[in-house]
Amino acid sequence: MKVIDKYILKRYFGSFLGLMLLFVPISIILDLSERMDKFLEHKVPFMEIVGYYGDFLLYFFNILFPIFLFLSVIWFTSRLAQNTEIVAMLNTGMPFVRLLRPYLIGATIIATTVLLLNLSIIPKARIGYNEFWVKYVHSKYYKTRETNDVYRQIDSTHYIYASNLNHKTKTAYNFVMEEVVGDSLKSKLFADRIVFNPKKKNYTLHNLRERYYNKHREKIIQKNRKDTVFNFTLDDLTPVNYIAEGLNYTELNKFIEKEKLRGSKNIKKFELEKYKRMSLPVSAFILTFIAVAMASQKRRSGMGGNLAFGISVSMLYILFDKIFGVMVIKAGFNPFWAAWIPNILFGILAVYLVMRAKK
Repeated sequence: MKVIDKYILKRYFGSFLGLMLLFVPISIILDLSERMDKFLEHKVPFMEIVGYYGDFLLYFFNILFPIFLFLSVIWFTSRLAQNTEIVAMLNTGMPFVRLLRPYLIGATIIATTVLLLNLSIIPKARIGYNEFWVKYVHSKYYKTRETNDVYRQIDSTHYIYASNLNHKTKTAYNFVMEEVVGDSLKSKLFADRIVFNPKKKNYTLHNLRERYYNKHREKIIQKNRKDTVFNFTLDDLTPVNYIAEGLNYTELNKFIEKEKLRGSKNIKKFELEKYKRMSLPVSAFILTFIAVAMASQKRRSGMGGNLAFGISVSMLYILFDKIFGVMVIKAGFNPFWAAWIPNILFGILAVYLVMRAKK
């Protein structure tokens, strides 16, 4: 690696980390000032608050790193251009593509780091962040929420239905479970209500009726009460919205397959989460090249004009990302294309700007 590569890489990472460190204390102070009343109301232990802000930083780093990276590259590249350092490099006969090499190395390191974090560490931070919110911010809503008309396929042969599911009491009412093999109904269980026992990890069924079917006869069993074990929990019947965010990549794939089997309505949302973990790191390359192509030329508007352009482009990128995300959930848009179309569009813009900058 030549001196010029080390020089640019030092600026690349220094500016990015500097911008991150500048906003970290600001974001923590703003969030703390907003949540302080909740913390005092619930008497949240100090170490839980510390753990929350550790998860908070990782959670928002994953969301905002493209903006910070884009603005930092524009900032230090604009300084190089204003100081005519880039002109001096190109006047030595260095091709513009050669100038991009240290930026490519830097983007590769950032993208690889984000990808590895997204495979395991950031999902854990996201689940910790969301669980903290559920426990201390939205606790009243979460503890009293109910779900009506629950219908799920829990494996290849078992289907369940409940008219009402109360998450506070962990009780399901008018519960039905059917075992279907091929086209044949093998058994059917009815219960007025079932209650999940978290300590014993089992269920108590009240006023149950079990029917077993075969070719020759039908067997019926009635009991007032029965304790039994099922291969699901009440939360499995209606997964909380953030459950997919807290799974590593392997667990997420298995979870999606399981939810497909159960006939979940949120499959596209879960698949979008999966594809975005792959598409997000790629944005490091695209936004880096756009930033270099725009900021490498000395302009009358100076650094301020470049930063204004950078803020506009980064906001537009986030807007596209959010629009396609909403289209997946509300309109059933393909989650793969929703995750990758913003990168494709801005990738085309990056190629155009680099080709123009070369001239």
